[in-house]
Amino acid sequence: MAVHQFHQGALRVLRPHYLDGSGQVGYVMVNPGGAYLGADLYVVDVEVEDGAALLLTTQSATKIYRTPGSFAEQRMSIRLGEGARLELAPDQLIAYREASYRQGTRITVHPSSSLIMSEIVTPGWSPEGTAFSYEELRLRSEIRVEDAGLLALDNVLIKPPGGDVNGLGFMEGFSHLGSLLVVDPRADQALADELHALAAAHDALTGVSLTASVAGTAGLVLRSLSNSTGELSRLLNACTAHLRKRWYGQEPLDLRKY
Repeated sequence: MAVHQFHQGALRVLRPHYLDGSGQVGYVMVNPGGAYLGADLYVVDVEVEDGAALLLTTQSATKIYRTPGSFAEQRMSIRLGEGARLELAPDQLIAYREASYRQGTRITVHPSSSLIMSEIVTPGWSPEGTAFSYEELRLRSEIRVEDAGLLALDNVLIKPPGGDVNGLGFMEGFSHLGSLLVVDPRADQALADELHALAAAHDALTGVSLTASVAGTAGLVLRSLSNSTGELSRLLNACTAHLRKRWYGQEPLDLRKY
């Protein structure tokens, strides 16, 4: 149960709920407005105190509509205390025609804390039927270890070349991007190999990168390209379930959204 909870403006946080018998508390963020628009700014602050565990998700996809003259922006700050656990599992981000979006996430972890963060980027429908008609997406995550400095800086820029998905190297001809970010003292090459082998069973082009260790903890990034939101969801859910089972002896968690 949260010791402090506050929301104002468009975003809302629903009451806590428990999805299984493990005692894991979950919270859901909701945007009653339905979408992000030009010049919108959303600020999210999350702190998980020492020894606490949190699952944070969204009610539905985050939709970015046309942003003429400006861009929509989300700024998220995450702080994890000693032995704290956070699983951040939002639904997919959908960018529609002429959408421009910036997302900045600043994460501070204790060397003993654990973070699992997933994300899927999907192109929205356009009247012309083009796969990439949004303007650009900038997704930046900065991860620091408390009192030890920078662990990783993950900076993703997706800027379609005039809607042509066949440009050299642009998404390798795929339309969807999936990412899994893990920070934990148990993140190592063996885990990276396990997740890469797990991803091989899915229809996606996948790579895994491991950071150097800082103050006894490390980061891992899994990136997958596909043409299907569903396929990327299954892949990321499988990886998350593997981590939950491997580290905490817990079964896969059903978010019960559909």
